[in-house]
Amino acid sequence: MTIRTSCMTVAFKRPFALSGMDEMQPAGTYTIEIDEELLEGLSFPAYRRIATSILLPAQPGSSIRGQVAQLDPGEVDAVLRET
Repeated sequence: MTIRTSCMTVAFKRPFALSGMDEMQPAGTYTIEIDEELLEGLSFPAYRRIATSILLPAQPGSSIRGQVAQLDPGEVDAVLRET
């Protein structure tokens, strides 16, 4: 199985929360990673999304260095349209 990962940077203009997150995240720039697997047996290369995650930086005063949260891609798109 061949898996590829692509990264994109997104800017949230307002604080936001998505399912899978414990608390509101501040407005700012975040990195989103998308993992896709190659679909075998086709005459052309095609990929299927298998995971979408966001990299959350450490919050000031927190003992947690940073986190990765799994996301619903449709939910991310909806939040970005609102900001």
